[in-house]
Amino acid sequence: MLYYGAAYYTEYLPAGRTDADMQMMRDAGLNVIRIAESTWATYEPREGEFDFTPVAHVLDKATEYGLQVIIGTPTYAIPAWLQLKCPSVMADTHQGRRPYGARQIMDITDPDYLFYSERIIRKLMEVVRGYDCVIGFQLDNETKHYDTCSQEVQKRFVASLKEKYGSTDKLNDAFGLNYWSNRIGSWDEFPDVRGTINASLGCAYAAFQRQLVTEFLQWQADIVREYAKPNQFVTHNFDFEWRGYSFGVQPDVDHNKASKCLTMAGCDIYHPTQDHLTGREIAFCGDITRCLKHAPYLVLETEAQGFPQWTPYPNQLRLQAFSHIASGARGVMYWHWHSLHNAFETYWKGLLSHDLEANPTYDEAATVGADFAKLSDEICGLQKHNRAAMLVSNTALSAVNAFRIPTCMPFSGKNYNDMLRPLYDACYDLNLELDIIFEDADLSAYELLIVPCLYAAADELIARLREYVQEGGHLLATFKTGFTDENVRVRAEKQPAGLTDVFGCTYSQFTIPEGVTLCGGSVVSDWMELLEADTAEAVENYQHPQWGNYAAVTRNAFGQGTATYLGCMPDASYLRDLITYEAKSAGLDLPEYAFPLVCKRGIQGGKRVTFLLNYSQKAQQLNWDGGDGTELLSDAAILSGAALEIAPWDFIIIKEANVCVGL
Repeated sequence: MLYYGAAYYTEYLPAGRTDADMQMMRDAGLNVIRIAESTWATYEPREGEFDFTPVAHVLDKATEYGLQVIIGTPTYAIPAWLQLKCPSVMADTHQGRRPYGARQIMDITDPDYLFYSERIIRKLMEVVRGYDCVIGFQLDNETKHYDTCSQEVQKRFVASLKEKYGSTDKLNDAFGLNYWSNRIGSWDEFPDVRGTINASLGCAYAAFQRQLVTEFLQWQADIVREYAKPNQFVTHNFDFEWRGYSFGVQPDVDHNKASKCLTMAGCDIYHPTQDHLTGREIAFCGDITRCLKHAPYLVLETEAQGFPQWTPYPNQLRLQAFSHIASGARGVMYWHWHSLHNAFETYWKGLLSHDLEANPTYDEAATVGADFAKLSDEICGLQKHNRAAMLVSNTALSAVNAFRIPTCMPFSGKNYNDMLRPLYDACYDLNLELDIIFEDADLSAYELLIVPCLYAAADELIARLREYVQEGGHLLATFKTGFTDENVRVRAEKQPAGLTDVFGCTYSQFTIPEGVTLCGGSVVSDWMELLEADTAEAVENYQHPQWGNYAAVTRNAFGQGTATYLGCMPDASYLRDLITYEAKSAGLDLPEYAFPLVCKRGIQGGKRVTFLLNYSQKAQQLNWDGGDGTELLSDAAILSGAALEIAPWDFIIIKEANVCVGL
């Protein structure tokens, strides 16, 4: 079944609301609530005094009203008594020790924090384990490392370096620590990492901090599994780089590694709405999350009304919900059911406004609930079999962020996600569906592989990219790819290092474009490498009086495949044209239509399901390019080649009649 629900905090509400709330949930077609993750201090108001009355009350009522429940472990916001009793639980960061007040201010490695966290988790699990309405557990909430830099954490970091490198001489060589007398003579004299100016050391520490998150979630998962039943899932709500909304790859968590302890991937996705609703964030974050398990996932949080500027236009809530399902989600849950009457998120509104009454957003949610119930058997568990992928890397992310573009400094400029998103958005606009994969993925599963800004990469990954092309793959990589090894040490060879014969080009110089265009007028921004084609075709040269002899884009045959190298950042129009060519060269078909008409496909029950989503204020027309089938919302028959019109902010879903052998 499709899950449809909201986070529910009876602890925040006026007394006596539960029956009214749950009846409204049922009336709107909601079938699941998420509880308990935010209110440790309510359940343990004083050390060792436990009161889970609110949890038991909600579970009893959920059982009565036929609602399913996801239990969150309440460890991301600590009670005041804990920080007073154990000051060491507060994270010591690059900016110093965090003061109490906000959430996520603790050191997730601190022994006292772990002791009290384990105790509250176990006490909660004892209370909830007997309820059949509990379908799964969420570990913590949007976990990150919170920049913990305590002396104990740094000792563990140094120990990890000692284990990896063995001697300080090898570490000094790998990280280039002779520079500015940073060389370390013994492990005992290792300096506080917060003062480093060395990107190799800084990125190694960032990777170590990400590993702390992986270990923390595994630790919680092991505890929860002692109590969980075989049919109860374990999930986590991963979030993404935040730009006032979900934007890019999360720099503080390695989603790929951290998700290994889960049985079902989950995420939180927030995005602009009204005239700024594009669906790009829904697709990008969904593609990452789906590919963690290559299986359906849960959207554990997304906005209902959200910030004032996010109050959705009519029909946008429906469009958003079905866009999540089209990306492969198995459920959509709002943060949160009701708007808060106090505290920091008072104006991050829920499904209900502050008056706790029905409203247009709630009414529209009820139509989603009805359609989810109607279509669950037809679209739940949608399987995606994309033939194109984008490879992302936390290693490269940290390295690019240490030398931002174009400043080459860590303090200002554009970061890794600023380079990645234009390529992803171009694919999205063209209706080229992608898997977003990490370094350890099977590359041979894809006809087209897009690799943005792989600035730092181990030799093994470079070799796998070579093999991918050699064996017939089509590779599109961008500037900075292969420039350094995994330790952010620049490779002392022709660039792109280890791949010059694959791309059939080299470069040794780069600059910041000013007044530079490509043929057709596409403006080049941010970065440009002065490429010299060898065996490659120079697809584009820079249009500039001084740089005109250098290639901007090259394409090369290598082995049984092809490799295209993009040496600069062109505008969105050029990116779309380039990706169109690369997709067709790889044998991938693109629809005749493009954004704002978005096409997403999957397989359910052996048959192809197509979502056609209109992300605009205007009606959109197209000729149906699939086989005969049925429009699932209206039950209307759709013939191949039929002329279709989709209303503003609306969508249709077509399930084809014939068994599908592929997308």
